[in-house]
Amino acid sequence: MFGEIVSADLAPVLDASLGFAGPGRDVRGRLVKLDASLNAILAAHDYPAPLAAVLADALVTTALMGAMLREAGGGLTLQAQANGPLELLVCDWNAGQVRGYLKGDVGAELGDLPAMFGEGHLAVTLDETTSNERYQGIVPLEGASIAAAIESYFRVSEQIPTLIRTALTGSAASGYVAGGILLQYLPRGEDGQSRRFAEDEGQPEPADWQHMRTLAGTVTAEELAGALEPEALLWRLFHEEEVRVVPGVAPSRGCRCDMAHITDVISRFPEAERADMRGPEGTIGVDCQFCAKVFQIHA
Repeated sequence: MFGEIVSADLAPVLDASLGFAGPGRDVRGRLVKLDASLNAILAAHDYPAPLAAVLADALVTTALMGAMLREAGGGLTLQAQANGPLELLVCDWNAGQVRGYLKGDVGAELGDLPAMFGEGHLAVTLDETTSNERYQGIVPLEGASIAAAIESYFRVSEQIPTLIRTALTGSAASGYVAGGILLQYLPRGEDGQSRRFAEDEGQPEPADWQHMRTLAGTVTAEELAGALEPEALLWRLFHEEEVRVVPGVAPSRGCRCDMAHITDVISRFPEAERADMRGPEGTIGVDCQFCAKVFQIHA
């Protein structure tokens, strides 16, 4: 599961994203912290602590993957749909803006993914802005957390060895802070040579990957979601390695529901259908699940 919510009396941190690369070890990675953006998303639905932890795990994982996209305007959606206590989870990343919501039994307790979601699947959708193409990968809802399922997605679907760790501190009353790290072994090094290996075929892990994965795996929940700055955390984990820092855009909460856009979409429906949609007051109510608002449209 996501892990226990760590109690920490720490100074608030800002939303942050920092990329890094270890060219001598053929790895790349990303650190992300969600602060104001996370609290705005969670407050919209007043999630109890167990559900807040599940959604925070998914939001951090989405932000980590989204921040790794090569296209600045590219988008990524992570969606879990199932038949268990938690029915639906949707998170997406678009040019630095992250949003998400969770639907299901508010009394659900933390557990592994099968216990929380039942039978279902996890879909990862990538939208490339320059080519207008969409790519989707689907993996089972298996493992201890959304982050663990995405590790499997990269390993099985993309054949890219990946480590993901996420953590959450705080409470609804004091405010939450979530953080995460993603580390990947590059399929091709800087010299262009293939670095792929297949664990299911009995190939041993390359020594460089094993070494960097071990270092990254020592990170603690307090380090990920505490007051430690991303640069300081990188130094703490990899101070004996050559690591190049790649500045990133700080994540922000962004819901793309817009009154003008919604009105335009509704206006395209035939009048007979719009008449059926109208309520007693003559307006059409459009519910945005992400920000928990209902827009009353005059159309």
